[in-house]
Amino acid sequence: MKSFLILEDGTSFSGERFGAETTATGELAIQTGNHGYQEALTDPTNAGKILVFTTPIIGTSGINAINYEAINPKVRGIIANDIAWQITTHENFQDLGRFLEEKRVPAIWGVDTRALVHKLAQKNVIKASIMDTDDQHAFDQIKALVLPKNKTSQVSTGSAYAAPNIGQTVAIIDLGLKHSLLRALSLRKINCLVMPYDTTVQDIYDLRPDGLILSNGPGSVSEVKTALTAILKTFYGKIPIMGIGLGFLILSDYLNFKLTPLNPPFNGNNYPVIETKTSQIWQTAMNIQKLVSGPDLTDDLTQTYFELHTHLLAGFTSQENKLIATAFNPEGSPGSFAARGIYDQFLKMMEMSR
Repeated sequence: MKSFLILEDGTSFSGERFGAETTATGELAIQTGNHGYQEALTDPTNAGKILVFTTPIIGTSGINAINYEAINPKVRGIIANDIAWQITTHENFQDLGRFLEEKRVPAIWGVDTRALVHKLAQKNVIKASIMDTDDQHAFDQIKALVLPKNKTSQVSTGSAYAAPNIGQTVAIIDLGLKHSLLRALSLRKINCLVMPYDTTVQDIYDLRPDGLILSNGPGSVSEVKTALTAILKTFYGKIPIMGIGLGFLILSDYLNFKLTPLNPPFNGNNYPVIETKTSQIWQTAMNIQKLVSGPDLTDDLTQTYFELHTHLLAGFTSQENKLIATAFNPEGSPGSFAARGIYDQFLKMMEMSR
């Protein structure tokens, strides 16, 4: 069945529909990774997006529940050049198209994704729709579309819950966390207490955590700044704090670092960063709209990580202030495990603070 991806600038791309038979609107985003399509489409940070996969084919390994980043995907749609119709017959794997049908996510394949990438190369945000027609009425609809705000409230947990273990206790403020974050902490025997995005200072006090994590997520700093500023004013420098993705942006804003927009935003697992003291290079996974400009940095940073293509700051550590922040996902998922030692640094920081 023929389907269309229509853009707010009046252009359209045709292809064949698969997945759910429904229309969808959202923010068009490039997914540059050559693997990990399942993690990408279930990552809460991709909430509200129509993902354009640059890899030539997706779906070859099907869907495996072990690799979910969230049980229910929040993506609005998927665009692909080609898809695999035959996968393993193992009972633990599900066909991609069937999974998308169950989760009510529409998709189109047979699209010239290279042309889409060129169109998006200098765009920060572009509205798009997956529809059965590309007539004038459809374009009028996409022009009138207002992209939803307050994404954090849509993906954060509604109530606190525990991911128990036997080690030190970490309070995680859920801004759209990935399952792989909890998995990485569990492997280090960290006892995780996951809190809603609008948790209070008193809520954190009552937990008496050894550390605090601000998770990744799809929202913007402005959406959560008011609530989290009070928490950072209370706990900054007193207990170890780690920020990932959106958490990185929040901590950077709190420190008055200059946030620089990326055009297009980073969304994939092929972004190299260099640690400046050792010159060690990691291939990392990122899903972020901004990084930090270097000139605003303070002198009390123990480690800094710069993204090699843009030369912008993508991570930093301050031993004095018990702080770690990374724009990239240290656990990969998908992506390289090269940066997973960041979690070990955070664990050591908590041990030294006891």
